[in-house]
Amino acid sequence: MVKYIIKRLLLAAFILLLVSIFLYFLVRLMPANAIETKYFQTHANSDENKELLKAMLARYNLDDPSFGGIIKGWWQWITSFFAGDMGTSFQQNRKVEDIIVQNMGISFSISLISLILEVLIAIPLGIKCACNQYGKLDYTATVITMIGISFPTFFFGNIIIKFFAVDLGWFPANGINSNLLTTATGWERFTDMLWHMVLPLFVLTILSIGSLMRYTRTNTLEVLNADYIRTARAKGLSEGKVVYKHVFRNTMIPLVTVLASTLPGLFGGAMITETIFGIPGIGKIAYDLMYNGDIPFIMAYNMFIAVLTVIGILLADVMYAVVDPRVKLGK
Repeated sequence: MVKYIIKRLLLAAFILLLVSIFLYFLVRLMPANAIETKYFQTHANSDENKELLKAMLARYNLDDPSFGGIIKGWWQWITSFFAGDMGTSFQQNRKVEDIIVQNMGISFSISLISLILEVLIAIPLGIKCACNQYGKLDYTATVITMIGISFPTFFFGNIIIKFFAVDLGWFPANGINSNLLTTATGWERFTDMLWHMVLPLFVLTILSIGSLMRYTRTNTLEVLNADYIRTARAKGLSEGKVVYKHVFRNTMIPLVTVLASTLPGLFGGAMITETIFGIPGIGKIAYDLMYNGDIPFIMAYNMFIAVLTVIGILLADVMYAVVDPRVKLGK
């Protein structure tokens, strides 16, 4: 196990190195950045101001467009990144790591609650549909989940806002707190925030259930047709014991890989959902800053997501051996 983890860590380091190179070169190919955009909006096109612009670009290692200059800029950026310095945002003039940490909490809370609801609904529903294949529940759940999978987030989110927030007025359409609660107590603010989170959580959960439910159903059907399941039934075990003692445990093995891939989403934010509902999480902040060409934030945020993705894959491999003792990672 230890030998396997060391190998995977070395492979992960190599992958992150390639990702950082690709990411940096891709960002440097952008036609404009926030420094140039903001500069040309506020300064006249004079020689003195051009020198000021060059000095600002040099501060962020963006002044030399040659191959050697790009390599030098990449090396300075990647060494600073893994040293804990992600750079300074052009737009907010703040450390990128501070922006991510300060806005990650609300995104993590929403994503975690949505993931818990997704697992609690999708996995039992997928097992139930597999055990009643081609039944009414199976057909109904399949149709509903396929519709949910087909809906883009921005489309489904706006439909929910139109119906529940605008037409019925049951829930607020955006934000996480009401502006009128200036003198409210802590409990009132907390319940108000929960009320604001109902629609975003509903959208995230509904759109995520479908794929996990179908994946669970498919794996459960494969396990139900295995020889040892027929043997368990032949021994006289009840259907409940067969399903929840034998089928469920073996169904969870491939699901571990799927669930581990959700790690970047937990910390990276739901960009589209947060933007639609005006939630000040890291997803919406990332969208706004990337839209304005904030190069330091773009590179740091995407590298942050890449690191989380690699960690998620490594955790999936390790957990695979935990849930299935037959897997020997050291070989």
